[in-house]
Amino acid sequence: FNFQSSVMRLVLLQLRCSKDKTANVQNAISKIEAAVKEHKPRLITLPECFNAPYGTKYFREYSEAIPDGYTSQQLSSVAKKHGIYIVGGTIPELGENDAIYNTCTVWSPDGELVAKHRKMHLFDIDVKGGIRFKESETLSAGNQFTTIDVDCHKIGIGICYDIRFEEMARLYRNAGCEMIIYPAAFNMTTGPLHWELLQRSRANDNQLFVVTTSPARDPSAEYVAYGHSMVVDPWAKVQQSAGEGEETMVADIDFSLVEKVRQQIPVFGQRRLDLYATTRK
Repeated sequence: FNFQSSVMRLVLLQLRCSKDKTANVQNAISKIEAAVKEHKPRLITLPECFNAPYGTKYFREYSEAIPDGYTSQQLSSVAKKHGIYIVGGTIPELGENDAIYNTCTVWSPDGELVAKHRKMHLFDIDVKGGIRFKESETLSAGNQFTTIDVDCHKIGIGICYDIRFEEMARLYRNAGCEMIIYPAAFNMTTGPLHWELLQRSRANDNQLFVVTTSPARDPSAEYVAYGHSMVVDPWAKVQQSAGEGEETMVADIDFSLVEKVRQQIPVFGQRRLDLYATTRK
């Protein structure tokens, strides 16, 4: 079927992950191939840490250079083969000075690396009787905002814990973004509490689409991801939501909705910038 150009087809791939990096990457590639064949998307998103187990003790062992590493090369080649955009979830990146980053790569239909977002806010939490996790034990934080342009639509990139920081999303909105994509692996403590809430909050604050892609839930893993990859529209309504297991979710994004919402509830122009502002440093 033919849509006007304001509609873009996304595919969100909610993937299982094992300790075998090659198998993880090949699983992603085969799911991309199948999705392209069946659904013909413009853009495919992958989960956070899709090529490695999620855990501080694994980040260095599984880390690789970008764009020369195995995972990057595979994503580049499949993006080029099919002429699609890929927001490549995240992988542990071996950066300069031996630092490790939790990094999202974005690949163009030419197979070019068009953006690289290093997770800005590291996941350091300790919930009594729930979960304790400290990414900062092995990871370094990124310092750059990341936006991409896909068919004249500006999209911001964040990673998992970044979604809790409303100022970051506000700055993407200020920069003209119509969507923010967050590859993310919430857990069984924070998932039920905040996963949907945060996505709807960011969508509502900024009147844009919020897209998250989670790993599939594996109850036997050391870190159990919540799943439920999601698309939230600019009205802050859940447009689509995945279950817990591996899933290919197709979402047709009607970007004309962004302008409709912004016109009908015109908060952006009503902010009292004489009294307050969120600005980049």
